[in-house]
Amino acid sequence: PQPEESTMLKLAVVLVLGLVCTAHAKTFGRCELARKLIELGLTSRNQVSDWVCLVEHESSYRTHVKGGPNWNGSYDWGLFQINDYYWCHVSTNAAHNDCGINCSNLLDNSIEDDVRCAKIIYNRHGFNAWYGWINNCQGDTSSYISGCGI
Repeated sequence: PQPEESTMLKLAVVLVLGLVCTAHAKTFGRCELARKLIELGLTSRNQVSDWVCLVEHESSYRTHVKGGPNWNGSYDWGLFQINDYYWCHVSTNAAHNDCGINCSNLLDNSIEDDVRCAKIIYNRHGFNAWYGWINNCQGDTSSYISGCGI
C-alpha cells in the first residue's frame, strides 16, 4: 500500500480498537446515577447525595476507571474505586476478596455488582472507607442532586 493508505489503515484500526475498548464502559450523569443507586437499593433518598459526591470524587462517574498503584501495590476499580487488596480479586493479587468478585467485573457498565460490593464496604466502614468522601463530601452534599427531582 501507499504511505497514505498505510497511515489511514493504521488510523482505522486504532479507532476500531478504541470503540471496542470503551463499548462496555459508561459515564453516568449525576442525576442518572442518583436514581440508579436508589433503584438498586444502595441508599435511600436522604443519603443519595453523599453517594453521588463520593462517586464524583472517586471516579468522575466513570465505570471503567482503574486507579493506582496505591502504596501497597493494590489498585482501585470501577465507579466506587473498590480496592483489590481487600474487596475483589485479580490473578496477581487476591489477599482477601471480601466481595467475592473479580475486579475486572467492576469496570463494565453494569453496576449491580459494584453496588453489592459498595454496600458490603459501607456496612463495615461507612463512608470513611473512601478518601473521596472523607476529603470532599463531609457536610452538606445536597448540591450533588440539585435539580434531579429526588
